[in-house]
Amino acid sequence: MARRPALLVDLDGTLTDNFVGIARSIRHALLALGAPEPADAALQSWIGPPLRSSFARLLGTDDLVLIERALTHYRERYADLGWQENVVYDGVMAAVAGLTARGETLYLCTSKPAPYAEKIVARFGLRPFLEGVYGADLAGTFDDKATLIAHLVAREGLDPEACTMIGDRVHDVRAAHANGVQAIGVLWGYGSRDELKAADALVASPAAIAPALDALRSSAI
Repeated sequence: MARRPALLVDLDGTLTDNFVGIARSIRHALLALGAPEPADAALQSWIGPPLRSSFARLLGTDDLVLIERALTHYRERYADLGWQENVVYDGVMAAVAGLTARGETLYLCTSKPAPYAEKIVARFGLRPFLEGVYGADLAGTFDDKATLIAHLVAREGLDPEACTMIGDRVHDVRAAHANGVQAIGVLWGYGSRDELKAADALVASPAAIAPALDALRSSAI
């Protein structure tokens, strides 16, 4: 396996803020099912984890048929409008450009279905900085982010100990650690400092990622 460092980077809440598109598409699905609409504050906590698990909690059900119906209604809107209702966080473009300029290899690693992720990174000019795009598939095969990371690492022939996951939610941290990958938690997304306390490092701005990586690598020597 290659020892070259690789960065596995989350999308929603890390590179871009897609709250508006996701929230409106969730509300579209709930309205279609006659379910009550949650407030924005409540929806914040459902952004990041796989949508199947989020809809199970929002609907208070483990009925797989109902969950898939909700997902179908969600995608009706998201595939057309929701993915575009998005903005790159301030400082992200400069940070990813700086990381690639210094020789880092970046892979997108997101719970969002890969077809949508590809469209988003292309639209917002992020694709040239990414060696590859890895996401869930529409059938949910990689809904578990630990499984997705394992797939990415194996597919690219990477050494997990040379990889770092960068994300904003606790499931990013847990999935990374389950694969022997270190994790950096970002504080500008949807996860709180307390939620991310198990991360190997926390950063408050995109510009702080490179110094955090250097510090982690130095401490591992």
